[in-house]
Amino acid sequence: MGNPVIPFKLPDDFLMGTATASAQIEGGDKNNNWYRWAEQGRIKDGSHCIVAADHWNRVDEDIKLMKSLNCKLYRLSLEWSRIEPQRGQFDLAAIAHYRSELEKLQEAGIKPLVTLHHFSNPLWLEDEGAWLNSEVIDLFERYTAFAVAHLGDLVSDWVTINEPNVYLLYGYIFGEWPPGKKSMGDYFKGAGNMIRAHIMAYRKIHELRKTKGYEDTLVGVANHLRLYDSKNDSSLEKLVCRLYDRLTQEIFISGMTEGKLIPPLGAGYPLGKGRYFDFFGINYYTRDMIGFTFDPAMMFGRREVKEGAETNDLGWELYAEGLYRLCKKYYRRFGVPVFVTENGTCDNQDCFRTKYIYDHLYELKRLNEEGIQVPRYYHWTLMDNFEWIEGLSARFGLVEVDFETQERRIRRSGEFFAEVSSNNGVTEEMIQKYLLQN
Repeated sequence: MGNPVIPFKLPDDFLMGTATASAQIEGGDKNNNWYRWAEQGRIKDGSHCIVAADHWNRVDEDIKLMKSLNCKLYRLSLEWSRIEPQRGQFDLAAIAHYRSELEKLQEAGIKPLVTLHHFSNPLWLEDEGAWLNSEVIDLFERYTAFAVAHLGDLVSDWVTINEPNVYLLYGYIFGEWPPGKKSMGDYFKGAGNMIRAHIMAYRKIHELRKTKGYEDTLVGVANHLRLYDSKNDSSLEKLVCRLYDRLTQEIFISGMTEGKLIPPLGAGYPLGKGRYFDFFGINYYTRDMIGFTFDPAMMFGRREVKEGAETNDLGWELYAEGLYRLCKKYYRRFGVPVFVTENGTCDNQDCFRTKYIYDHLYELKRLNEEGIQVPRYYHWTLMDNFEWIEGLSARFGLVEVDFETQERRIRRSGEFFAEVSSNNGVTEEMIQKYLLQN
């Protein structure tokens, strides 16, 4: 899998950390759309998010784990359903809980990157049409303003929306996530609203922090990006690859970077042409090989795994070079630092995660040597969690969680991650210890 195993050094200012999402780790919240989805028995393995990793009650323990992993960074999300449990009613105790967590991260020397929306909606918003309701743009801006007013002195770095394309594809095209619809029209409507909401939130975060005298604000989107490669290198397949890229990725990127709507989503700059990002966030996991089909319902393409490729426990191809290709593409396009806001793999037995981390960090080393600024890497994820429709059975964590006892244990891949972060690279001793023993 991946690159030859040799020692390498990362840039002196390169920072490593982990990423999580509130609905996946916190537990205890019955007021969000994923709680309802689990109650309806929609999770593949029959599990539930009501306890998850019980992080809400174990913040101190989990920050100690981050310290053990030598995390310099931590990407976390706020749970909108906790902060605004009813429309227009904000919970001061909930925001105080997040404030306390952020203060503890600060004390531990871990820099937070806070995500405002990571797939989960308050039930009141879900029942009002969620991201299909045009009011959501103003509602999201109000929620953003509340969060920044209470946390902005502790947080300079923000992600407005995580993977808008994934949220809409699985909720409104594939019908596997809440609200379980299958409508191209709804997909595009939601995309337009999410783009507008991001722009308004971007402006609001900068405005509020600037009035307090802060000049270090960074705001962006965590874009789920994958490569679409032609299976047989045919002209038809390459055309379909471009179609997939446009409909599932480019409409969001264009809208959320410069405010431009492109066909078939729309045209022009509804909120004005601008620069609505301070970094370019990439969540990267895998690629798809595209084979041509005459079925228009599949956009004339079958998404497949490269024949003979190594895959993870969910059947995703292990293709580290894809991270190199994507970072290079978007850095050259936009000229701003690229943050790897998520990268990880489902490996229940921890058989290949260590090599996965090695391979992807090696690609970042290559990029930085070429002058492509990728200064941050957030591994998905800190600990095993509720992995959305897959439930508790898909394990991405550097830390193993026993969901019955909530006992945590750092995996061998986690020990490797900790040493890489400490050494800012991989030594020959580390290769012998972690990569040649498997």
